[in-house]
Amino acid sequence: MTHWEHFTHGADIGVRGIGNTPDEAFEQAALAMTAVICDPALVQAKESVAFTCEAPDLEYLLDDWLNRLVYEMATRHLLFSRFHVGIEGGHLTATVWGEPVDVARHQPTVEVKGATYTELKVAQNALGQWVAQCVVDV
Repeated sequence: MTHWEHFTHGADIGVRGIGNTPDEAFEQAALAMTAVICDPALVQAKESVAFTCEAPDLEYLLDDWLNRLVYEMATRHLLFSRFHVGIEGGHLTATVWGEPVDVARHQPTVEVKGATYTELKVAQNALGQWVAQCVVDV
């Protein structure tokens, strides 16, 4: 069962995605990051953006993935609510969907400045599910 959650970390916020594959865990971590900013249910999947990331391992790839989303949100003035990730080795291919920020409707609470290496982890848990997590700077 895929899902996301937050965890407390000082002044910042931890995001955690859980899935049956690393791909699903990365998608859920991205959804958790959106939920730091606003309610993802309020973000409509109107526009798509495709991109790739590369890193030497899954943990660095998670950090690169989330930071790329932060970059795309900042430069395109979009929020994202739907994510499709494909991971092969150290290569991630993604398509994400969202819409322009509407402050009145989305009611953003904070701005995510970036993903950090703090609590950075991508691994399988005792149930065999993949967990992808890190702390995001807000």
